[in-house]
Amino acid sequence: MATSLRRHSHVLLDGIDRAPSRAMLKAVGLTDDDLKRPLIAIANTWIEVMPCNFHLRRLAERVKAGVRAAGGTPIEFNTIAVSDGVSMGTEGMKASLISREVIADSIELVVRGHLFDGVVALSGCDKTIPGTVMALLRLNLPSLMLYGGSIAPGRFNGRSVTIQDVFEAVGSCAAGKMSEQKLHELEDRACPGPGACGGQFTANTMAMAIEVLGMSPMGSASVPAMDPLKDDVAFQAGKLAMELLRRDLRPKRIVTRQALENAIAAVAATGGSTNSVLHLLAIAREAGVPLSIDDFDRISSKTPLLADLKPWGRFVATDLYDAGGIALVAQRLLEAKRLHANAMTVTGRTIGVEARRAREKSGQQVVRSVHHPLQPTGGLVILHGNLAPEGCVVKITGHEPMRYEGPARVFDCEEDAFAAVQQRRIKPGDVVVIRYEGPKGGPGMREMLAVTAAIVGQGLGQSIALLTDGRFSGATRGLMAGHVAPEAARGGVIALLRDGDRITFDVKRRRLDAALSVAELEKRRARWRAPAPPYTHGVMAKYAQLVSSASEGAVTSFPTTKLQRQVASSKQQGKSLKSRSLIKSVR
Repeated sequence: MATSLRRHSHVLLDGIDRAPSRAMLKAVGLTDDDLKRPLIAIANTWIEVMPCNFHLRRLAERVKAGVRAAGGTPIEFNTIAVSDGVSMGTEGMKASLISREVIADSIELVVRGHLFDGVVALSGCDKTIPGTVMALLRLNLPSLMLYGGSIAPGRFNGRSVTIQDVFEAVGSCAAGKMSEQKLHELEDRACPGPGACGGQFTANTMAMAIEVLGMSPMGSASVPAMDPLKDDVAFQAGKLAMELLRRDLRPKRIVTRQALENAIAAVAATGGSTNSVLHLLAIAREAGVPLSIDDFDRISSKTPLLADLKPWGRFVATDLYDAGGIALVAQRLLEAKRLHANAMTVTGRTIGVEARRAREKSGQQVVRSVHHPLQPTGGLVILHGNLAPEGCVVKITGHEPMRYEGPARVFDCEEDAFAAVQQRRIKPGDVVVIRYEGPKGGPGMREMLAVTAAIVGQGLGQSIALLTDGRFSGATRGLMAGHVAPEAARGGVIALLRDGDRITFDVKRRRLDAALSVAELEKRRARWRAPAPPYTHGVMAKYAQLVSSASEGAVTSFPTTKLQRQVASSKQQGKSLKSRSLIKSVR
């Protein structure tokens, strides 16, 4: 294999001085012939703690076979994963969003440390998808991401069910609408095997977004986890990694502003998870592409809602696959003139070419035509107002009220809110406020699915609203505002709310407001004190110190010094400041 394809690994392996490195690698079974080929990292997120990633060992073997068939040497390593579904509603959920950063960091470190020439990253559960792509962008080697695929739906009482139904059944059971025996039967049947949560929840939303973004081969993500075709998809992904290496096609040539707008449009057209806002902002940052929270509202407002998918619709991810898959969604976006057709993908073809190759199943009802959308605008809405100066995210799918006003019921953590719901202390007309659950305050920005699903299960989904500086599962439905920023721990207005304050959601005007005067807010702010951090050491404390606002993707970054801020400010203003005088003024 020509050294030109071993752009990095030749430094690690060639020459007499690299004999120790070769000796170490021969100890794990590699041969001289293996070491003369490009080294392709297989970055796996396999773990036994959830169905979403449980089958990725099998797929990794097929990816490795594809790499070998195309002339490369695959080397697999693993990173962490945290199950949202398993940890939901507990302290453990705080680890979920933080895991995204650890996944990205660990993949970056292993690949940099061993001078790989290319990467195939395997993902499954929610945070593994953006975490892997963030790492690929940092490394900017020829690479792609392969999604493990969706779980099959379970069957209960003659209908298809997902994990969403189990969460909502908890509320139904507490309200006396379902027996504990029936809840246990549902629990046994909802998740029949490996694969990520079956609706257009966060995993399938992000898998779709990354495929339309161009970092996964078109047609790969839709194939369900346990479909026999998935093994061939994995094999072809391994071969494609070598083709990317030959073409020297790298992530930063693919993840452009237009590609990100395509991904946002796909989320909007399918009523996808609000978590996509956090993750696509983070991906854009790694790509060095300017993207703001308001871009999501702008694109969504021009994109029709076309896919009838759970959590609010009728169908699950396997139904979308049968209907024509993600390529069909891309084709609809092309027809609606909401797709930048010239954006490149890892296949070497543009997204427009991929969209035109879609094959629609005759009579399918999952994806509407552009002439008969479910609603004329997409599912993502960004609200501002005195409660969310930096913005917050709401998912609108046509079932939610456009205006809602009610008294605040304020809780300082998710557990207290969940207890109030289970004890039936939340009444129709209330606005539930859950704070100190943001990126810094949690830390980790827990999802509120346990609370929101319990509310729906009690039959209150259409009669109350909720806002939080935390976030929501893709399975959440109802009038729910998440990612409220600034968060409570940073002194956002949400920290100043009291029980009984009147809160107004005005979706048409894109407003979220508390009926409090500036004078009253200033009075309350003067009395407010930031709570002590929940963690004082370890990864949680480190994350709380480094994490940015949800409006910026809740990414970790280095804190800036006063000097750095002044230098940045001076550059923005076009001033020429001499460093000596600036340093003197800072001192």
